[in-house]
Amino acid sequence: MFKIKIIIVVLLLFGITQMVHLKASAQLKYFKNWPKGTSPMEVGTLLSQRFMATPHTNFGFTTPPSSITYSEVCAWYGALKFARTTGNKEMTAKLDERFRPLLYEKKNLQPRPDHVDPNIFGSLPLELHMQNKNQVYLDIGKWFADQQWTMPQKENATYRALLAKGLTWQTRIWIDDMYMITNIQSQAYRATGDKKYIERAAHEMAFYLDSIQRPNGLFHHAPDVPFFWGRGNGWMAAGMAELLTSLPKDNLNRPKILKGYQQMMASLKKYQTADGMWLQLLDVKESWPETSGSAMFAFAMITGVKNGWLNEEEYGPVARKAWLAIVEYIEPNGDVREVCQGTNKENSKQYYLDRKRITGDMHGQAPVLWCSFALLSK
Repeated sequence: MFKIKIIIVVLLLFGITQMVHLKASAQLKYFKNWPKGTSPMEVGTLLSQRFMATPHTNFGFTTPPSSITYSEVCAWYGALKFARTTGNKEMTAKLDERFRPLLYEKKNLQPRPDHVDPNIFGSLPLELHMQNKNQVYLDIGKWFADQQWTMPQKENATYRALLAKGLTWQTRIWIDDMYMITNIQSQAYRATGDKKYIERAAHEMAFYLDSIQRPNGLFHHAPDVPFFWGRGNGWMAAGMAELLTSLPKDNLNRPKILKGYQQMMASLKKYQTADGMWLQLLDVKESWPETSGSAMFAFAMITGVKNGWLNEEEYGPVARKAWLAIVEYIEPNGDVREVCQGTNKENSKQYYLDRKRITGDMHGQAPVLWCSFALLSK
C-alpha cells in the first residue's frame, strides 16, 4: 500500500511538472522562430549599440540638452534591461560608463526632479544598482523616487491637497504620466523591496483609471483633449504592464488595474491595422501608422501574454504581428522611422495629424528595446 502511495505521488508531481512545462512552452509559441533579421536578440543588440553610439539627445534638436531627457532615459532603461535579460555584462558596463560622468564632471546634466518627465531619470541608477549593487546609485534613485511624494519648496494648496489624498504633487491627469510615475516607483520597489513605492504607484494608477479611462478602454490625452493619441495611450499601456509585473497579488488596487489593462488591450486589438501597426490617432483612419505607440502596445501585450494576464491564443498572434510590422521600420543603422515628434496636448485633431514624423528619435528607439527584452524574458 505504501509503495502504491509513493507511485501516485510521483505521478502527480510528474503531471504537475509537465503542465508547468507545457504552459511555459505555450506562452513562447508565438514568440519564437523569427525570420532572419527580426529576432529580438538581433534587433535589441542593434538598437542598444545604436544607443551607446549616440550622444545625449535633445528631442530632435541639434543643440545639446540642458539635462538628460525622459525619452533618452526610456531608451537607456530599455538597453539596460536588454543587457540584463541577455546576460551581456559588457553591454551593462558600457551603459554604466555612459552614466558615471553624470555623477561628477557632467552632474549639471542631471534633471531637476520637479516634474513627472525629469523624475523618471531615477529609474536609471536604480536599474544600475540592481545590476552592479552600487550603493551610490541606489541612494540617487531613491532620492528621485521620493521627490515625487515630497512637498517642493514652492508648495501650494493644490500640491497639499494631492499629497493629502496619497497622490504625488506632480499629478496632472495626462496619460503620459502613467509611465513616468509608475516606472520609477516600481523600480524603487524592485531595488529596495519597500512596499511604499509600489503602493504609491498602484494608488496613482487607480486614480488615473477612475479619472480618465473611457468606456472603450482607451484614454484621451487629457480631460480637455478628446483624442486617442497613439503614443499617449502607449505610455498608459506600458505603464500598466510595468506596474502589474511587480505589483503584489494582495495589493487592493491590483484588480482595478488588471481590469483596466485588459479592457485597454481588448480595445487595442480592434484598432490594429491589417499591417500590424496602430495609427497616430487610433480611431482616425486617415492618420498614419506610428511606430512608438505601436511598439508600446506590442510591449504591453507581450508582457501580458508572458505573465498570463492575456489569453495567449487571442493576443499572442496580435503581438507577433505587431513586432514583425515594427521591425520593418528599422533602418540598417538601428534608427526607427515614423516616430511622432514630442507632443504637447492640444484640443485639435489636426494638431495631432500634422505632427512631424522623425527617424531615430528616442521616443521610438525606447519601446522597441522594451519589446526586445520582453520577448526574451523568461
